Amino acid sequence: MSKTVYLNISEITEVHHKEIQLKDVADVYCDDTAVMNKCKALRIKTIHLDKNERYIESTLDVIKKLVEMDPSISVNNVGEVNYIIDYHKKKKPNWVWQWIKTIVVCIISFCGASFAIMTFNNDVSVGDVFKEIYQIIMRKESSGFTILEVSYSVGLALGIIGFFNHFAKFKITSDPTPIEVEMRLYEDNVSKTLIQNDGRKEQDIDIS
Repeated sequence: MSKTVYLNISEITEVHHKEIQLKDVADVYCDDTAVMNKCKALRIKTIHLDKNERYIESTLDVIKKLVEMDPSISVNNVGEVNYIIDYHKKKKPNWVWQWIKTIVVCIISFCGASFAIMTFNNDVSVGDVFKEIYQIIMRKESSGFTILEVSYSVGLALGIIGFFNHFAKFKITSDPTPIEVEMRLYEDNVSKTLIQNDGRKEQDIDIS
């Protein structure tokens, strides 16, 4: 009697050990628990190189291994056709280096955002507009530090926090932040490019 095994392989999976089992890269389901556990424990790849590397694999090879292991099973793939194993060597976390990188990124982001805001304000002459509005309403010359400038600065900070949907580790809503969305799109594009480039090996394709 044929047993159906449902296979859902992730597009990219990061691993830190060289013996890769099916459960490391995929969700596996079968009505028969014994068959499901046997499929999960199936070794699908052994990494021989001792360096960080990404490996492009085919789900078809996994299906072949499953059928060879147990010819009575029927595999139903509901995941990716090709997938990536992202191997990283085990290493102790270097918290000092992590903090240094975080601080450097924060400084660069702060300086870049400040420069962009200042150049925008100068480009559209926000300061001159505030002075004109203040003089029209208050009937006197603006000192350059009035309720308009204060409100604009506070509103700008609140607008940034609202747009990016979080402050420090606190999120305003459960929706993903714009940065999380862009990073996910970037990761998806990288994965698709790696898979497509691997499919073009030894082929003379000029995209220029």
